[in-house]
Amino acid sequence: MSEIEMSAGAAMQAKPVLVLGATGKTGRRVAERLAAAGWLVRSGSRRAAVPFDWDDRATWGPALTDVGAVYISYQPDLAVPGALDTVTAFAQQAADNGVSRLVLLSGRGEDEAQQAEQAVCEVAQAGGVAAAVLRASWFMQNFSESFLLPSVQAGEIVLPAGDVGEPFIDVDDIAEAAVAALTQSGHADRIYELTGPRLLSFAEAVDELAAACGRPLRYRQVPAEDFAGMLTQVGVPAEEAALIVYLFTTVLDGRNAHTTDGVAQALGRPARDFADYARRTAASGIWSAAA
Repeated sequence: MSEIEMSAGAAMQAKPVLVLGATGKTGRRVAERLAAAGWLVRSGSRRAAVPFDWDDRATWGPALTDVGAVYISYQPDLAVPGALDTVTAFAQQAADNGVSRLVLLSGRGEDEAQQAEQAVCEVAQAGGVAAAVLRASWFMQNFSESFLLPSVQAGEIVLPAGDVGEPFIDVDDIAEAAVAALTQSGHADRIYELTGPRLLSFAEAVDELAAACGRPLRYRQVPAEDFAGMLTQVGVPAEEAALIVYLFTTVLDGRNAHTTDGVAQALGRPARDFADYARRTAASGIWSAAA
């Protein structure tokens, strides 16, 4: 590394990294890894010391003040109406505030998400900002840190997903790729398509969870309309339920049924395997049968 690169790196490290969605599955891990590596971290959430709210643009400026880089995780998903305009406006404000790096978490196979990717990258290029995109497949941790956890604990996972294969990605791989893109050179203008190393149907994934847990788990496929009704019955808001159904019925149509080497491109090592995730998570006890 040259003296110029070392100087630029030191200057960047003197500024905080804004991590949006800092309490979520990826954001929490990104913030923890940055802090452990000695970077200043500014949490982007409604309850942070400097609050950030996607729906309140008055919070954006204070959150971006003196920031060197931003990890952009949009909630609830880049596929929802209005997300494109909101994320584009935020990227523009970040560029105007002098942010030097943007890393966008995106969804694999989502047309709306890829429109947001293009918009953010165009804003970044026009503003001289280094931008990287992490286009991720389904999170393994949805089985342990999201809406599927109670189902695993109860012993039956009910979803509208058929036999199509999905290359589930470990969220820890996403977080490490994000930290690399936020703090290291060589990631500008890159789109990393992040997948696990093999395809699994949801039924096969549940079988691997059962093997790791050492107890029976059942997978049951239901029609999408029945699944939507089940979500509503357990109190999932209508907008969130519609998004979940969209992701299962549209994105899981076979378009993503192939693996990539995106993790290796970003990190120089293979992606973590689903079986490793299942064993590690089962050992934590979180999947113990519901009382």
